[in-house]
Amino acid sequence: MKFGITQAFQCSYLPEQQEQLLAAIPPPEGLLSQHYDLLITLGFRRSGEQVYRPHCATCQACQAIRLPVRAFSPSKSQKRLLKRNADLKLVLSKEDKAEYYELYERYINCRHADGSMFPASIEQYRGFILNPWQQQWFLELWHDQVLIAVAVTDVVKNGLSALYTFFSPDYEQRSIGTYAILQQISLAQQHQLPYLYLGYQIDSCQKMNYKQNFLPHERFLHNNWHLITKKAG
Repeated sequence: MKFGITQAFQCSYLPEQQEQLLAAIPPPEGLLSQHYDLLITLGFRRSGEQVYRPHCATCQACQAIRLPVRAFSPSKSQKRLLKRNADLKLVLSKEDKAEYYELYERYINCRHADGSMFPASIEQYRGFILNPWQQQWFLELWHDQVLIAVAVTDVVKNGLSALYTFFSPDYEQRSIGTYAILQQISLAQQHQLPYLYLGYQIDSCQKMNYKQNFLPHERFLHNNWHLITKKAG
């Protein structure tokens, strides 16, 4: 495979840092699908059809993180969250639906109006979420016959990869993001898949450090996965 390095630009999560990405250059005829299973085990991530990982000269804050789901045990707070959301219904879909974008648009425009994804558009949604060469599952969460959240999940050879979760701002107090991860863990366990990939953990970024609450987990450091059994500090 061939790879390219982007120019440096301001980091979305640590504004004082400059960010660069190592991006896979898609081979002809969409053959990147044959390599994606391997790349995700090497700390890469997907956005639309682009597969990348951080490649910053002066910062190593972004660490790929995955959960060995067979060893996972929910914490006391996670058990309480599961109980609090027991009234939600889960539906697994394997195709994109029109109503997903309506929910995505509300989520982006209400919760991320200060970010690069604002304002939401259908082109942006399709370019970010959808991928013609990768199998995706859409985990729907319903409350009283109302679709309140969708957790978009890639299916890879040795697990699931949590791509993005968006939800109705009316349900913000239910910690839907954490709840969706718990349900994706359960989904991986049901399908006897060993890992759930969660993207990047950034300890010094409040928006991105919640993933360390899922234990045990593994982090990709120095080109190897290292088991973490307790939170830092």
